[in-house]
Amino acid sequence: MKRTKLKIAIASAAVVAVAATGTAFAMSGPSAGSDSTQPRIGRSTQKTPGVIKADGANVFPHSLDFDAQSKTFFAGSLKHGKVFAVGPDGTVRTHIDDPQLVSAQAVLVDRERDRILVSNVDYGTAGRSKKDKPFHVAGVGSYDLKSGKQRWCVDLTAVALDGERHLISDVTVAPDGTVYAVDELTPTVFRIDRRGRASVLLRNDLLKGTLDIPDFLNDVGMSAVQWVKGNQLIIAMADGSLVRVPVQSPEDAQKVKLDKPLGAPTAGMRLLKDGSIAAVSSGLLSGRPADIQRVEPRDGWKEATVKVTDTVKDAVTSDVTAGPGTTTYALSGGLADLLAGKPNDGFALTPVETG
Repeated sequence: MKRTKLKIAIASAAVVAVAATGTAFAMSGPSAGSDSTQPRIGRSTQKTPGVIKADGANVFPHSLDFDAQSKTFFAGSLKHGKVFAVGPDGTVRTHIDDPQLVSAQAVLVDRERDRILVSNVDYGTAGRSKKDKPFHVAGVGSYDLKSGKQRWCVDLTAVALDGERHLISDVTVAPDGTVYAVDELTPTVFRIDRRGRASVLLRNDLLKGTLDIPDFLNDVGMSAVQWVKGNQLIIAMADGSLVRVPVQSPEDAQKVKLDKPLGAPTAGMRLLKDGSIAAVSSGLLSGRPADIQRVEPRDGWKEATVKVTDTVKDAVTSDVTAGPGTTTYALSGGLADLLAGKPNDGFALTPVETG
Protein backbone atom coordinates (compact mmCIF):
# COMPACT_ATOMS: atom_id res chain seq x y z
CA MET A 1 0.00 0.00 0.00
CA LYS A 2 1.31 3.40 -0.95
CA ARG A 3 1.91 6.03 1.70
CA THR A 4 -0.99 8.39 2.26
CA LYS A 5 -0.60 11.80 0.65
CA LEU A 6 -3.06 13.88 2.59
CA LYS A 7 -2.32 17.23 1.01
CA ILE A 8 -2.81 15.89 -2.50
CA ALA A 9 -5.90 13.98 -1.40
CA ILE A 10 -7.41 17.17 -0.01
CA ALA A 11 -7.31 18.82 -3.41
CA SER A 12 -8.50 15.67 -5.19
CA ALA A 13 -11.52 15.10 -2.94
CA ALA A 14 -12.50 18.76 -3.04
CA VAL A 15 -12.40 18.84 -6.85
CA VAL A 16 -14.62 15.76 -7.06
CA ALA A 17 -17.14 17.22 -4.65
CA VAL A 18 -17.28 20.54 -6.46
CA ALA A 19 -17.75 18.78 -9.77
CA ALA A 20 -20.64 16.81 -8.37
CA THR A 21 -22.55 19.66 -6.76
CA GLY A 22 -21.33 22.78 -8.48
CA THR A 23 -20.28 24.25 -5.15
CA ALA A 24 -18.62 23.35 -1.89
CA PHE A 25 -20.57 21.16 0.53
CA ALA A 26 -20.84 23.94 3.13
CA MET A 27 -24.20 25.54 2.34
CA SER A 28 -23.88 28.74 4.32
CA GLY A 29 -20.94 28.20 6.60
CA PRO A 30 -18.23 30.54 7.84
CA SER A 31 -15.47 31.75 5.60
CA ALA A 32 -12.44 29.58 4.90
CA GLY A 33 -10.46 31.67 7.34
CA SER A 34 -12.72 30.84 10.28
CA ASP A 35 -11.23 28.76 13.06
CA SER A 36 -14.58 27.58 14.44
CA THR A 37 -14.33 23.97 15.54
CA GLN A 38 -17.33 23.43 17.80
CA PRO A 39 -20.88 22.73 16.66
CA ARG A 40 -23.41 25.46 17.28
CA ILE A 41 -26.18 24.23 19.52
CA GLY A 42 -29.62 25.27 18.49
CA ARG A 43 -32.57 24.79 16.19
CA SER A 44 -31.87 24.89 12.46
CA THR A 45 -34.21 26.13 9.75
CA GLN A 46 -35.72 23.42 7.58
CA LYS A 47 -35.53 24.62 3.96
CA THR A 48 -36.75 21.42 2.32
CA PRO A 49 -39.63 19.37 3.80
CA GLY A 50 -38.33 16.06 5.09
CA VAL A 51 -34.66 17.02 4.86
CA ILE A 52 -33.01 17.50 8.24
CA LYS A 53 -30.35 20.21 8.17
CA ALA A 54 -28.36 19.53 11.33
CA ASP A 55 -26.90 22.64 12.92
CA GLY A 56 -23.62 20.97 13.87
CA ALA A 57 -20.79 23.17 12.63
CA ASN A 58 -17.63 21.22 11.76
CA VAL A 59 -18.90 17.89 13.07
CA PHE A 60 -18.20 16.07 9.77
CA PRO A 61 -19.97 12.75 10.44
CA HIS A 62 -19.24 9.67 8.37
CA SER A 63 -21.83 7.43 10.04
CA LEU A 64 -24.98 7.65 12.13
CA ASP A 65 -27.74 5.53 13.63
CA PHE A 66 -31.27 6.19 14.87
CA ASP A 67 -32.80 5.35 18.26
CA ALA A 68 -36.56 5.03 17.75
CA GLN A 69 -37.42 5.21 21.44
CA SER A 70 -35.85 8.63 22.00
CA LYS A 71 -36.42 9.74 18.37
CA THR A 72 -32.76 10.71 18.18
CA PHE A 73 -30.06 10.26 15.56
CA PHE A 74 -26.54 9.67 16.86
CA ALA A 75 -23.76 10.83 14.54
CA GLY A 76 -20.02 10.35 14.89
CA SER A 77 -17.56 13.18 14.33
CA LEU A 78 -14.37 12.71 12.35
CA LYS A 79 -13.20 16.15 13.47
CA HIS A 80 -13.80 15.96 17.21
CA GLY A 81 -13.69 12.30 18.18
CA LYS A 82 -17.16 12.75 19.66
CA VAL A 83 -20.67 11.44 19.08
CA PHE A 84 -23.48 13.95 18.76
CA ALA A 85 -27.21 13.54 19.38
CA VAL A 86 -29.33 15.03 16.57
CA GLY A 87 -33.02 15.78 17.02
CA PRO A 88 -35.60 15.58 14.21
CA ASP A 89 -35.54 19.39 14.07
CA GLY A 90 -31.77 19.50 13.46
CA THR A 91 -30.79 20.40 17.02
CA VAL A 92 -27.32 19.05 17.85
CA ARG A 93 -25.75 18.35 21.24
CA THR A 94 -22.68 16.48 22.43
CA HIS A 95 -23.54 13.02 23.79
CA ILE A 96 -20.19 11.18 23.93
CA ASP A 97 -16.88 12.92 24.59
CA ASP A 98 -14.24 10.29 25.33
CA PRO A 99 -10.56 11.35 25.28
CA GLN A 100 -9.70 7.90 23.90
CA LEU A 101 -11.61 8.62 20.70
CA VAL A 102 -9.54 10.31 18.01
CA SER A 103 -12.19 10.24 15.27
CA ALA A 104 -15.57 8.57 15.65
CA GLN A 105 -16.46 6.81 12.40
CA ALA A 106 -18.99 3.96 12.71
CA VAL A 107 -21.89 4.53 15.11
CA LEU A 108 -24.40 1.81 16.04
CA VAL A 109 -27.23 2.01 18.57
CA ASP A 110 -27.80 -1.27 20.44
CA ARG A 111 -31.05 -0.48 22.24
CA GLU A 112 -31.39 -4.01 23.65
CA ARG A 113 -28.24 -3.46 25.73
CA ASP A 114 -28.68 0.32 26.18
CA ARG A 115 -25.40 1.12 24.48
CA ILE A 116 -23.85 2.90 21.54
CA LEU A 117 -20.96 1.26 19.70
CA VAL A 118 -18.37 3.54 18.10
CA SER A 119 -15.33 2.79 15.96
CA ASN A 120 -12.15 4.76 16.71
CA VAL A 121 -10.06 5.83 13.68
CA ASP A 122 -7.45 8.40 12.73
CA TYR A 123 -7.29 9.96 9.26
CA GLY A 124 -4.80 12.54 10.50
CA THR A 125 -7.40 15.33 10.28
CA ALA A 126 -8.87 15.43 13.82
CA GLY A 127 -7.92 17.61 16.75
CA ARG A 128 -6.54 14.54 18.55
CA SER A 129 -4.81 13.10 15.48
CA LYS A 130 -1.18 12.17 15.11
CA LYS A 131 -0.79 14.19 11.95
CA ASP A 132 2.45 12.49 10.93
CA LYS A 133 1.18 8.96 11.58
CA PRO A 134 -2.39 8.50 10.33
CA PHE A 135 -4.22 5.15 10.36
CA HIS A 136 -2.38 3.81 13.41
CA VAL A 137 -5.40 4.08 15.72
CA ALA A 138 -8.03 1.34 15.48
CA GLY A 139 -10.59 0.43 18.09
CA VAL A 140 -14.19 0.05 19.17
CA GLY A 141 -15.84 1.62 22.21
CA SER A 142 -19.08 0.81 24.04
CA TYR A 143 -20.97 3.71 25.66
CA ASP A 144 -24.06 3.97 27.81
CA LEU A 145 -26.98 4.98 25.60
CA LYS A 146 -28.46 7.40 28.12
CA SER A 147 -25.39 8.98 29.72
CA GLY A 148 -22.75 8.56 27.02
CA LYS A 149 -20.26 7.23 29.56
CA GLN A 150 -17.67 4.69 28.43
CA ARG A 151 -18.18 1.06 29.40
CA TRP A 152 -15.11 -0.19 27.54
CA CYS A 153 -12.87 0.83 24.66
CA VAL A 154 -10.70 -1.83 23.03
CA ASP A 155 -7.51 -1.21 21.04
CA LEU A 156 -7.66 -3.51 18.01
CA THR A 157 -4.12 -2.75 16.87
CA ALA A 158 -2.99 -4.62 19.98
CA VAL A 159 -5.12 -7.55 18.88
CA ALA A 160 -3.99 -7.54 15.26
CA LEU A 161 -0.28 -7.26 16.15
CA ASP A 162 0.67 -6.93 12.48
CA GLY A 163 2.32 -3.50 12.34
CA GLU A 164 -0.04 -2.46 9.53
CA ARG A 165 -2.17 0.64 9.15
CA HIS A 166 -5.81 0.13 10.15
CA LEU A 167 -9.18 1.80 9.66
CA ILE A 168 -12.20 0.30 11.45
CA SER A 169 -14.83 1.31 8.95
CA ASP A 170 -17.94 -0.30 10.44
CA VAL A 171 -19.40 -2.44 13.22
CA THR A 172 -22.44 -4.69 13.62
CA VAL A 173 -23.92 -6.65 16.52
CA ALA A 174 -25.37 -10.17 16.67
CA PRO A 175 -28.44 -11.06 18.76
CA ASP A 176 -26.20 -12.49 21.51
CA GLY A 177 -24.46 -9.13 21.88
CA THR A 178 -21.23 -10.05 20.10
CA VAL A 179 -19.79 -7.15 18.11
CA TYR A 180 -18.09 -7.60 14.75
CA ALA A 181 -15.81 -4.93 13.29
CA VAL A 182 -14.27 -4.72 9.81
CA ASP A 183 -10.96 -3.15 8.80
CA GLU A 184 -10.81 -1.15 5.59
CA LEU A 185 -7.02 -1.37 5.22
CA THR A 186 -6.31 -5.02 6.11
CA PRO A 187 -8.40 -8.17 5.38
CA THR A 188 -9.25 -8.59 9.08
CA VAL A 189 -12.61 -9.09 10.80
CA PHE A 190 -12.60 -8.69 14.60
CA ARG A 191 -14.96 -10.24 17.13
CA ILE A 192 -15.61 -8.47 20.47
CA ASP A 193 -17.61 -10.01 23.31
CA ARG A 194 -19.99 -8.10 25.56
CA ARG A 195 -17.22 -7.34 28.06
CA GLY A 196 -14.96 -5.80 25.43
CA ARG A 197 -12.61 -8.75 24.95
CA ALA A 198 -11.49 -8.84 21.32
CA SER A 199 -10.05 -11.46 19.00
CA VAL A 200 -9.52 -11.96 15.28
CA LEU A 201 -12.47 -13.78 13.70
CA LEU A 202 -11.04 -13.96 10.20
CA ARG A 203 -8.10 -12.97 8.05
CA ASN A 204 -8.77 -13.81 4.42
CA ASP A 205 -7.38 -12.61 1.11
CA LEU A 206 -10.98 -12.52 -0.13
CA LEU A 207 -11.30 -9.37 1.98
CA LYS A 208 -8.24 -7.61 0.57
CA GLY A 209 -8.90 -4.16 -0.80
CA THR A 210 -8.73 -3.49 -4.53
CA LEU A 211 -10.15 0.03 -4.84
CA ASP A 212 -7.76 2.97 -5.19
CA ILE A 213 -8.74 6.52 -4.27
CA PRO A 214 -6.24 8.59 -6.29
CA ASP A 215 -3.56 10.31 -4.23
CA PHE A 216 -5.25 9.35 -0.97
CA LEU A 217 -5.51 5.62 -0.25
CA ASN A 218 -4.79 2.51 -2.27
CA ASP A 219 -6.22 -0.98 -1.80
CA VAL A 220 -9.33 0.16 0.08
CA GLY A 221 -11.29 -2.90 1.20
CA MET A 222 -14.14 -3.55 3.62
CA SER A 223 -16.40 -0.53 4.00
CA ALA A 224 -19.51 -1.83 5.80
CA VAL A 225 -20.81 -4.89 7.64
CA GLN A 226 -24.24 -6.20 8.62
CA TRP A 227 -25.26 -9.23 10.67
CA VAL A 228 -28.09 -11.10 8.90
CA LYS A 229 -30.34 -14.10 9.49
CA GLY A 230 -28.48 -17.39 9.50
CA ASN A 231 -25.76 -16.03 11.79
CA GLN A 232 -23.86 -14.53 8.90
CA LEU A 233 -22.00 -11.32 8.23
CA ILE A 234 -22.58 -9.55 4.94
CA ILE A 235 -19.54 -7.41 4.22
CA ALA A 236 -19.57 -4.67 1.61
CA MET A 237 -16.29 -4.15 -0.19
CA ALA A 238 -15.50 -0.66 -1.43
CA ASP A 239 -15.25 -2.01 -5.01
CA GLY A 240 -18.99 -2.89 -5.03
CA SER A 241 -18.78 -6.61 -4.22
CA LEU A 242 -20.25 -8.39 -1.20
CA VAL A 243 -18.76 -11.19 0.91
CA ARG A 244 -20.75 -13.63 3.06
CA VAL A 245 -19.05 -14.85 6.25
CA PRO A 246 -20.74 -17.62 8.31
CA VAL A 247 -19.94 -16.71 11.92
CA GLN A 248 -19.62 -20.33 13.06
CA SER A 249 -17.33 -21.26 10.16
CA PRO A 250 -15.65 -18.05 8.98
CA GLU A 251 -13.17 -20.01 6.88
CA ASP A 252 -16.11 -20.75 4.54
CA ALA A 253 -16.40 -17.09 3.53
CA GLN A 254 -17.52 -16.61 -0.06
CA LYS A 255 -18.35 -13.78 -2.42
CA VAL A 256 -22.07 -13.19 -2.86
CA LYS A 257 -23.06 -13.77 -6.46
CA LEU A 258 -24.62 -10.46 -7.55
CA ASP A 259 -26.58 -9.86 -10.75
CA LYS A 260 -24.59 -6.60 -10.94
CA PRO A 261 -22.11 -4.96 -8.57
CA LEU A 262 -23.02 -2.12 -6.28
CA GLY A 263 -21.63 1.28 -7.20
CA ALA A 264 -18.10 1.99 -6.05
CA PRO A 265 -17.11 3.08 -3.53
CA THR A 266 -19.81 1.39 -1.49
CA ALA A 267 -20.04 3.26 1.82
CA GLY A 268 -22.81 2.31 4.28
CA MET A 269 -25.63 -0.24 4.72
CA ARG A 270 -28.78 -0.81 6.78
CA LEU A 271 -30.79 -4.00 7.23
CA LEU A 272 -34.42 -3.67 6.15
CA LYS A 273 -37.33 -5.43 7.83
CA ASP A 274 -37.75 -7.98 5.04
CA GLY A 275 -34.11 -9.07 5.27
CA SER A 276 -32.91 -7.04 2.30
CA ILE A 277 -30.16 -4.45 2.65
CA ALA A 278 -30.18 -0.79 1.67
CA ALA A 279 -26.72 0.41 0.65
CA VAL A 280 -25.32 3.77 -0.38
CA SER A 281 -22.56 4.17 -2.94
CA SER A 282 -20.71 7.47 -2.80
CA GLY A 283 -20.10 9.57 -5.88
CA LEU A 284 -16.63 10.40 -4.58
CA LEU A 285 -14.83 8.99 -7.63
CA SER A 286 -17.45 9.58 -10.32
CA GLY A 287 -18.58 13.07 -9.34
CA ARG A 288 -22.19 11.88 -9.79
CA PRO A 289 -24.98 11.85 -7.19
CA ALA A 290 -24.77 9.06 -4.63
CA ASP A 291 -26.82 5.93 -5.37
CA ILE A 292 -29.17 4.26 -2.89
CA GLN A 293 -29.44 0.57 -3.75
CA ARG A 294 -31.61 -2.29 -2.55
CA VAL A 295 -29.89 -5.68 -2.27
CA GLU A 296 -32.33 -8.62 -2.16
CA PRO A 297 -30.87 -12.00 -1.13
CA ARG A 298 -31.54 -15.45 -2.50
CA ASP A 299 -30.54 -18.87 -1.17
CA GLY A 300 -29.37 -17.63 2.21
CA TRP A 301 -27.29 -14.77 0.78
CA LYS A 302 -25.37 -16.96 -1.64
CA GLU A 303 -26.87 -14.79 -4.38
CA ALA A 304 -28.52 -11.36 -4.50
CA THR A 305 -30.01 -8.83 -6.88
CA VAL A 306 -29.12 -5.14 -6.86
CA LYS A 307 -31.29 -2.24 -7.99
CA VAL A 308 -30.99 1.53 -7.59
CA THR A 309 -33.97 2.93 -5.69
CA ASP A 310 -32.97 6.58 -5.21
CA THR A 311 -30.14 9.10 -5.51
CA VAL A 312 -28.78 11.87 -3.29
CA LYS A 313 -27.44 15.03 -4.91
CA ASP A 314 -24.47 15.34 -2.55
CA ALA A 315 -21.87 13.06 -4.08
CA VAL A 316 -20.02 12.29 -0.85
CA THR A 317 -22.97 10.67 0.93
CA SER A 318 -21.60 8.03 3.27
CA ASP A 319 -24.33 6.22 5.23
CA VAL A 320 -27.99 5.19 5.46
CA THR A 321 -30.03 4.65 8.61
CA ALA A 322 -33.57 4.09 9.79
CA GLY A 323 -35.54 7.20 10.71
CA PRO A 324 -38.90 7.93 12.36
CA GLY A 325 -41.67 5.56 11.33
CA THR A 326 -40.72 3.61 8.24
CA THR A 327 -38.33 6.19 6.80
CA THR A 328 -34.71 5.76 5.74
CA TYR A 329 -32.28 8.68 5.78
CA ALA A 330 -28.99 9.16 3.95
CA LEU A 331 -26.15 11.12 5.55
CA SER A 332 -24.17 13.80 3.73
CA GLY A 333 -21.56 14.87 6.25
CA GLY A 334 -19.51 17.44 4.34
CA LEU A 335 -16.46 15.17 4.22
CA ALA A 336 -15.01 16.95 1.19
CA ASP A 337 -14.71 20.10 3.30
CA LEU A 338 -12.95 18.14 6.02
CA LEU A 339 -10.37 16.77 3.58
CA ALA A 340 -9.93 20.22 2.10
CA GLY A 341 -9.33 21.76 5.52
CA LYS A 342 -12.45 23.94 5.27
CA PRO A 343 -15.10 24.59 7.92
CA ASN A 344 -18.80 23.99 7.38
CA ASP A 345 -22.00 24.90 9.17
CA GLY A 346 -23.59 21.49 9.53
CA PHE A 347 -24.66 18.34 7.73
CA ALA A 348 -27.75 16.96 6.02
CA LEU A 349 -30.00 13.95 6.47
CA THR A 350 -32.06 13.26 3.34
CA PRO A 351 -35.06 10.89 3.26
CA VAL A 352 -34.59 8.25 0.55
CA GLU A 353 -36.62 5.45 -1.02
CA THR A 354 -35.44 1.88 -0.48
CA GLY A 355 -38.27 -0.10 -2.11
